[in-house]
Amino acid sequence: MSKPADLFREGRQDELWKQCCGFLDLSLEDFMGVQKQLLLEQLELLKKCDLGHDIMHGLSPRSIDEFRATVPLTTYDDYAPYLLKRRPTGLPRKPVVWQYTSGKSGEYAFRWVPVTSRQLDQVEPLMYALILFSTCKGRGNVSLGGRRRALYGMAPPPYATGTLMRVLAEALDFLPDATEAENMDFEARILKGFDMALGEGFDLCLALSSVAVAIGERVGQHSGRTDLGALLRRPRALARLAKGKLISKLARRPMMPKDLWPIKGLMTYGIDSSIYRDKIKKMWGRQPLEFHGCTEALIIATQTWDYDAMTFVPNLNFFEFIPEAEGIRARLDPTYKPSTCLLDEVVPGKYELVITSFHGGPFVRYKLGHLVQITARRNERLNIDIPQMVFLTRVDDQIDIAGFTRLTEKVIWQAIENSGVPYADWTARKEVRDRPVLSLYLELTPGHTASSRKVGERIHAELKKLDGPYSELEAFTGLHPMEVTILPTGAFAAYKARQKASGAGLEHLNAPHIEVSDGVLRLLLSPQPVEAAPSRQRVEA
Repeated sequence: MSKPADLFREGRQDELWKQCCGFLDLSLEDFMGVQKQLLLEQLELLKKCDLGHDIMHGLSPRSIDEFRATVPLTTYDDYAPYLLKRRPTGLPRKPVVWQYTSGKSGEYAFRWVPVTSRQLDQVEPLMYALILFSTCKGRGNVSLGGRRRALYGMAPPPYATGTLMRVLAEALDFLPDATEAENMDFEARILKGFDMALGEGFDLCLALSSVAVAIGERVGQHSGRTDLGALLRRPRALARLAKGKLISKLARRPMMPKDLWPIKGLMTYGIDSSIYRDKIKKMWGRQPLEFHGCTEALIIATQTWDYDAMTFVPNLNFFEFIPEAEGIRARLDPTYKPSTCLLDEVVPGKYELVITSFHGGPFVRYKLGHLVQITARRNERLNIDIPQMVFLTRVDDQIDIAGFTRLTEKVIWQAIENSGVPYADWTARKEVRDRPVLSLYLELTPGHTASSRKVGERIHAELKKLDGPYSELEAFTGLHPMEVTILPTGAFAAYKARQKASGAGLEHLNAPHIEVSDGVLRLLLSPQPVEAAPSRQRVEA
């Protein structure tokens, strides 16, 4: 069978679609058949390795039902002895790549995760599926072939997004080159990619959603600060920029990426994707295709050409779902063992996602901490017979106020966006005084001033529109739970500079949005110059 990269370069669209997107044609019964067959194969690998013996407590389940009934749910702490030191021994299969994500504050800085060659083989066609979904006009209706240029807007290895980008390197010319990009500072890489794109143009953009917005804002800023002398030596860049300026001037607005680059596909990733969706579309002139995944699971689900809810992919992980009520009960009572259901048993509602890795991956009934919403049992419009989902938040990224509502990072962020308050960044946490309070610490954009009271009123009003239980909280109790503190200008930039100077990793550079620690909050409230920070000291987010 030809590789997806070969099919892509040669423009063999029908074969490429069948190989990469064929999972959309599975019936739910067939989807579950793939899931169960791959799980039985994985159980055989687990029975023969030390990790599997420990995680399954020496059990050897012979069926899916026995597996779910006898093997306990797990968290990363159960795997830390095997994975933190990145030793290949004792694992179901020898890894070819190690990737990481942020760890547990005070215990380990990173959660390292092994990836096997077989997992990468399965990821490759799914990455090409994302390209096809983002560029097609319907099922199989694609006109994209040959080598294409792509803007590299993801975090590099050992982050998971960097691993995903590597599997596309055979068919895409990244700006900058993938090998060079992986050895550059993140911000420098984005700047260089932007500069190269002015001259060369590009067809595809794969970016963290926040990076897509940042590039859009940088384009608008660039329009007023042009080095004409440098551009005269780059006629293609000069022509592109002149055309973009003309388009934006006629539209009477700042220049946007869509004025410079008529791209064919845009793929975004991150918790903020849905929040920034409309802004990205306005800037780039194209709807962003969102997909959901993580370091431990790689790819979980993706949007298709209707840009609506996401469709699960069958061949990377076995899925189980903890109903929201069961998950809440388990968090309140650590001795309680929540029940799970399978994908063919879910109904519309909220669930905590549990995965078991396929193809020699390490995780067994692993609680990802992802809260998802099943929106429908199938996609009727596109005739996809697989349940549809949207990602809501991490289960531990919720702020519970008076038992009425559990606010997520996403809904708070959306309320801030909808309020129209000009902000640079924000963080929030629950604080208890004489009543529970949603404390929002917000930095306004430079040059803007507003009272905390007025800002709080605007965001509170938007939050009531977005979250029914939050609105009921005020209606039933008279409680107005939000309090806003305006942070000094440059507070978040100073924090990031301090973290960078102290050698913090990429995932620790920015202050967290939810449940910020006392130490980080002190730095935001009283930002200090970088040179005044103690050498090599880092505040854990």
